Amino acid sequence: MSQEQGWAAPRAEGPVSGRITVPGSKSISNRALILAAIADGPSHLTGLLAARDTTLMRTALTSLGVAIADTGSTVTVTPGSLKGPASVDCGLAGTVMRFVPPVAALADGVVEFDGDEYARERPMGVILDALRALGVQIEDGGTGRMPYSVSGTGSVRGGTVTLDASGSSQFVSALLLAGARYDEGVDIRHDGKPVPSQPHLDMSVAMLRERGVQVDDSEPNRWVVAPGPIRALDSAIEPDLSNAAPFLAAAVLTGGEVTVTGWPEHTTQPGGQLPEIFTRFGAEASWTPDGLTVRGTGRVTGADLDLSQVGELSPVIAAVAAFADGPSYLRGIAHLRNHETDRLAALENEFNALGGDVTQTADGLEIRPKPLQGGLFATYHDHRMAHAAAVVGLLVDGLLIENIGTTAKTLPAFPELWSGLVS
Repeated sequence: MSQEQGWAAPRAEGPVSGRITVPGSKSISNRALILAAIADGPSHLTGLLAARDTTLMRTALTSLGVAIADTGSTVTVTPGSLKGPASVDCGLAGTVMRFVPPVAALADGVVEFDGDEYARERPMGVILDALRALGVQIEDGGTGRMPYSVSGTGSVRGGTVTLDASGSSQFVSALLLAGARYDEGVDIRHDGKPVPSQPHLDMSVAMLRERGVQVDDSEPNRWVVAPGPIRALDSAIEPDLSNAAPFLAAAVLTGGEVTVTGWPEHTTQPGGQLPEIFTRFGAEASWTPDGLTVRGTGRVTGADLDLSQVGELSPVIAAVAAFADGPSYLRGIAHLRNHETDRLAALENEFNALGGDVTQTADGLEIRPKPLQGGLFATYHDHRMAHAAAVVGLLVDGLLIENIGTTAKTLPAFPELWSGLVS
């Protein structure tokens, strides 16, 4: 079957077993790039992810005057005088469209932002209005979406800002990462429903503290970043644990055993919760000096899960739930409607098109397992949807994945790694 017609998902003929090494975390990589770009000297990053989202981030920062050079497996980031005019292509990367504007505000000149077609539908008003409140000139035609421009004067006043980050933790992280470079620092106050994806906020705070930035997050829904330098830091990037999800899911569904090498002992990544989640489905998880091993037990039990803090894992978890021995409920993920696509609608559409029984709820999905048949599984240009489709294809004959190449967003080698594990 040609790539235009769909990528034939490999069918598991028995228990899937093997060892997988996944490349660096996208979330950590792009945060490390942002912080290195506005640090007080050069930083050397090893294990940095090479994928579409990180390429977009690198290009955005170099367009502002940051020097980024590769030497073998090390990437050296040397801060420069930030200036426009510049144009930033955000692609479909939330970390680029939300993290770069607060940095662009520190540049002297106009920086224009645009991205993929669907990126123009992603809500940006929260971060743009927050920057306006901090003294930054923004032009978005009143839409709160791309395209927009940031007109910098070389500095940002900073200070106190109140926002509603219930739609995405990235709104808070964006201000956290740049806030130390603002004249008054930044005092971020959230007013609204709970902020999702707490691990990503913990990640941002931890990475700032590693670089000597004072962050006070002792009060709920408030983050205070003191003004001051961001120390240059040489660091190694952890493996992307969320990208490990489909490989571990293969063990869960087929009664196999998969080890992901280099699994960190402690992590702020959402994927760090995968062992606990998969054991809720009846699998077993164990740690060795080599990494994390997940074993399927031959039975997949339905589960009732609050995924509010780990929403990006939901597509693969939904794929596992589709083969459980009873209903599953995925809760706390209403914010996924504003991710790379409306992931809740996309999952409902694609599973039901294959004969499944998936229903959206106010804040998630109800999944009642039914026999699935082959067909074309649309990905909506969303790498997590492609991962979910590959997991479904393990147990369904004739499943074709539309645009498997979208996995290049965070894991360009996914098709080869997946075929090598399953075959």
